[in-house]
Amino acid sequence: LLESDLFGHEKGAFTDASSLRKGRFEAADKGTLFLDDIGEISGSFQAKLLRVLQEQEFERVGSNHTIKVDVRVIAATNRDLETAVQRKEFRQDLYYRINVVTLRVPALRERRGDIPLLAAQFLKNFNTENDHTLTFAPEAIEVLMNCEFPGNIRELENCVQRTAVLATGPSILRTDFACYADQCLAAALWKNGPPTSEKSTTIQPSAACAAPPVGDGQAPIGPATSRGRVPDADTVIAAMEKCGWVQAKAARLLGLTPRQIGYVLRKRGIEIKRL
Repeated sequence: LLESDLFGHEKGAFTDASSLRKGRFEAADKGTLFLDDIGEISGSFQAKLLRVLQEQEFERVGSNHTIKVDVRVIAATNRDLETAVQRKEFRQDLYYRINVVTLRVPALRERRGDIPLLAAQFLKNFNTENDHTLTFAPEAIEVLMNCEFPGNIRELENCVQRTAVLATGPSILRTDFACYADQCLAAALWKNGPPTSEKSTTIQPSAACAAPPVGDGQAPIGPATSRGRVPDADTVIAAMEKCGWVQAKAARLLGLTPRQIGYVLRKRGIEIKRL
């Protein structure tokens, strides 16, 4: 029961309640509680959650004693909560209560510079668990960089593990991937276009806080990507020159991450200038 998990219960509150149990809100007092998939909770529980967030108090299941807590909540969802509010599927007052600071986590296809690093870590994990010494051939990384990954990081991890299991040599080659033989199961998800949902996280702090500014007043040089692809080296260099070779500024200018900027520069053997 979600209510029992978050609020706790008294002994005898229900059939399996053989002892008193503190809930996660009580355990997180003076700290932070992460609520995943908040867009999936029922309407009745949304009202109870709203009360906790507003009043910072609740009762355990089977108890009339009110417990006061001081908890900061971080909530995550891959649903479009604005649309859910319009459809009366998510309470408007709860939405505005949790939507204090929003952190958008881009889809993997929008931050392709992370793919080589993540793939290398997944392969390292596979090698450790299975006592292997597999490596990626450069051509294999190029295959991964050109994939859309509608399933994001989970799909990338599964792809690496599946390919590692079926690889016949000491290195994973381009021909080892299922997509090379037109057998990529995830490709079917793209028949109607890319998915529109993405993971976002909202923070409901216990004290007032302000998010740092994202932009610096500079106009973008141009569209950063085509279907989420990292721009060519010339575009990146132009952005770096305009921003005084500060990767963070160039990344904002192009709508990328500093890691993606660094990946393009390292791939082309360009030395990063420092002022």
